[in-house]
Amino acid sequence: MSNSTVLSVNTLLNKAVKTLNLTSLGQEKSAQKVSSNQQVDSSELKIIEIESIELQVSSDDKYVSVKDKMLNHHLMTSYQPHLLHYAMKGIGCLPTPILESLVGHLNGPNSKQYLHVDAHLRLILAINSKLKMPLQLSEMTELRKRFATDAVAMQAPSVWQQASDNIFSSIKQFAKKGESSISWQDKTIANADDGDMTLRCYQKRTNNIGFGFKKEKIYNPDKTVLLFFHGGGFCIGDVNTHHEFCHAVCEQTGWPVVSVDYRLAPEHPAPTALRDCIAAYAWLAEHCQSFGSLPSRIVLAGDSAGGGLSTMMAQQIITPSKDAWLDLGTDGQKTFDMLQRLPPPMAQMPLYPVTDVENDYPSWELYGEGLLLDHADVAVFDAACLENSPLPRQHILTSPMLGDNRQICPTYVVAAELDVLRDEAFAYANQLKDYGVVVQTYTVVGAPHGFIHFMSVHEALEQETKHIINGFARFVREVIRTQALLAA
Repeated sequence: MSNSTVLSVNTLLNKAVKTLNLTSLGQEKSAQKVSSNQQVDSSELKIIEIESIELQVSSDDKYVSVKDKMLNHHLMTSYQPHLLHYAMKGIGCLPTPILESLVGHLNGPNSKQYLHVDAHLRLILAINSKLKMPLQLSEMTELRKRFATDAVAMQAPSVWQQASDNIFSSIKQFAKKGESSISWQDKTIANADDGDMTLRCYQKRTNNIGFGFKKEKIYNPDKTVLLFFHGGGFCIGDVNTHHEFCHAVCEQTGWPVVSVDYRLAPEHPAPTALRDCIAAYAWLAEHCQSFGSLPSRIVLAGDSAGGGLSTMMAQQIITPSKDAWLDLGTDGQKTFDMLQRLPPPMAQMPLYPVTDVENDYPSWELYGEGLLLDHADVAVFDAACLENSPLPRQHILTSPMLGDNRQICPTYVVAAELDVLRDEAFAYANQLKDYGVVVQTYTVVGAPHGFIHFMSVHEALEQETKHIINGFARFVREVIRTQALLAA
């Protein structure tokens, strides 16, 4: 697929933004007006006339003082890469009749098809459907680039600004006592085959004013650390594409978050990603005290393919299968030996996870077309991950439902209603409940697969994502309380 034929979401909404005059991008102007008879030119897209609509791009877009500019300025950050964020958020401010007209013009889904989906999200689905190109295994490198560009462009610029990047943030008169901030650092560790692997480590800090300069203190009251595995069909995604979500988890819970940049298929088929994630877990178990955490309080989380990795990690760390790992020869023996030395995870949160690579469920037919993840996508990712794997397709290390889940840690399963994978998430949760495992299931009504990528551009999904993070935090704190009572 040549670059000339690939129209990314970023390209489309760049054009829409220029037409809608959303150019303030967080500067002094708080709103922009769209003159009548103005049209959004997005390739073949023709938009109806919009008469003098005032768009509020962001509630924070007001006059900024010189002091605030100095505090917030980031020398390495340009707002331009985040144009997609402002465009998608700004379009959501259009009146509902106009949004419905745009959805209709694109032959998008109506409110009767998806009862709990508002016009803004249906417009996003309609645009995605227009731009979506069939996935090809041979074009996975190009897909990774497009996905990485669009995923980061949708994120809020604020989550990419580190206070430590600005010398003014260290001076007493510019710091507020008790103010918290999120910082992150990329670390390089050895992957499962002793190559280099990146971990992005997030920490929340509170500021205690000292003499002249502020003194920062790590904030982690639960002594808990979260290990996160990004989604993307085991083929796309990285620590950047899921940066906003990890930043939000750290900010809301106070827990340090460690995000794993595991190797991807098809260059590295299954179970390479699982082995890399186990190596990351081993590193974290050894270094968790530097995060103010205990080895007994490591929690796991991941979305989609990353959710599948979370479930397999929990299973194999708690009850490793020697026979399954010996199918990989000496590499498998090495990983099995490592697993036996690791402390068990305290809890896990798989978000719309991959749990069963073989069986079809009702949601497979209900939501396999017209959404963000469809039958064809799953088939390509499946082939990339499994066709050249040294393991058979039906294997414990590729399908979590086949392994021993009787002793799994307490689990908070998140499902998306409009998701081809919805019912396998339910099936996994029900299997754990049958074994007597502590399980809580939360379904995001009206949400498609991958909804956390829209957390800062769609109001309802932003609230749902916050609710999920807070719900998991409460779930984990209840686990801590229960364990403390049992130990007393």
